Amino acid sequence: MFLDRDGVLNSDTGYVHRPDQIVWINGAMDAVKACNDAGALVFVISNQAGVAQGYYDESAVKALHEWMARQLARVGAHVDAFEFCPHHEDAAVARYRRPCRRRKPEPGMILDLLDRWPVERARSLLIGDKSSDIAAGEAAGIRSFRFPGGNLHQFLDPLLRQIA
Repeated sequence: MFLDRDGVLNSDTGYVHRPDQIVWINGAMDAVKACNDAGALVFVISNQAGVAQGYYDESAVKALHEWMARQLARVGAHVDAFEFCPHHEDAAVARYRRPCRRRKPEPGMILDLLDRWPVERARSLLIGDKSSDIAAGEAAGIRSFRFPGGNLHQFLDPLLRQIA
């Protein structure tokens, strides 16, 4: 299971990088746990343009992901890997100013995970809230679905049954 972060797991309020900014999407923690219970590996893949623009650094993203992992653990859920891309072609921070194969809509983050983990592509799904998420999943050969908002667990449950 490949999940976008902002807009799928948590509300996308713009450049989210601190725990006090996290508002979990309804059913998000239950959705991750349902994936775990179904035996699916769970990956979070996220573009982080805020790093490229100098709003925060990579360590802030990693610290937030560690905090999210602790919150998920409280309900018996876990993410197997958090991946993010800090690059952007129009970055304010020079070292991040470049095209990147990992920045969605490119599939690099997904392909890297497929190389490192025993993932069954045919039983994998990507859930995103933007067309760039869907394009990345499709380019990696993963069935991809656009989350329209609402309760993530309710949205994901019938999709999980299809791949069980």
